[in-house]
Amino acid sequence: MSETVYVETSVISYLTARPSNDLRAMANQSTTIEWWETLRPNYRIFASDLVISEASRGHAEASRRRLAILADIPLLEISEHVRGLARMLIESHALPQKAEADAYHIAIAAVNGVAYLLTWNCTHIANAHTRPKVELTCREYGYEPPVICTPLELMES
Repeated sequence: MSETVYVETSVISYLTARPSNDLRAMANQSTTIEWWETLRPNYRIFASDLVISEASRGHAEASRRRLAILADIPLLEISEHVRGLARMLIESHALPQKAEADAYHIAIAAVNGVAYLLTWNCTHIANAHTRPKVELTCREYGYEPPVICTPLELMES
């Protein structure tokens, strides 16, 4: 059975965005497209209603592109266990209060036993300073944290 990946909204945004003139954004877009087209079939991909909600915001045409990609991806539930772990990620200061949605993405992946959380959100999710605190909090509450990584980090050699 292939490994599981929870795809956070930033990945879908880079995947469907119009080409950027910003070099970093352009590189992230290119990497995301390459991962999606060549490596995604090696994994079982999941999202959540939170990803759907976030992808629905903003420019109407961009939103339609994001939602079209998400249409066939199975959604993981936001259960009471997810809510509890997300709350603990905030209360333990693994993530700041303003990153509540990010705490939910992590909790959804952890509670559902997903192997990888794929994201370009390096402010609060794929962040070397927050990752140890996130992992510790997940384990303290009985969940194995997902490997939090960018598409570049999940590229196979």
